[in-house]
Amino acid sequence: QVQLVESGGGLVQAGGSLRLSCAASGIIFSITNMGWYRQAPGKQRELVAKVTSGGSTNYADSVKGRFTISRDNAKNTVYLQMNSLKPEDTAVYYCNAWTSTQTPYLPWGQGTQVTVSS
Repeated sequence: QVQLVESGGGLVQAGGSLRLSCAASGIIFSITNMGWYRQAPGKQRELVAKVTSGGSTNYADSVKGRFTISRDNAKNTVYLQMNSLKPEDTAVYYCNAWTSTQTPYLPWGQGTQVTVSS
């Protein structure tokens, strides 16, 4: 059974940092491209960071230079280090696997709420 469990969110002041974790089960994690998505109230879910099975990373312009995605294949876990947080980063954050067209394809987890106060 495929399961994604996100954790690490919280309330932080602008300029602060958080580290999100996503533990995956039921997939061959080491060969799976993974990404972090976020959905703010009233907005569509967007891909903010992705990492290939080989470790290559890519970021949305809105988070480039502030967020870092990484993975630990031994723990079946993908991380998102978020620094210099801004109020506009407030959203529910989810992880998922993605296809060559960047389409997420696993069942969504519950997500983790990140709230950045000004």
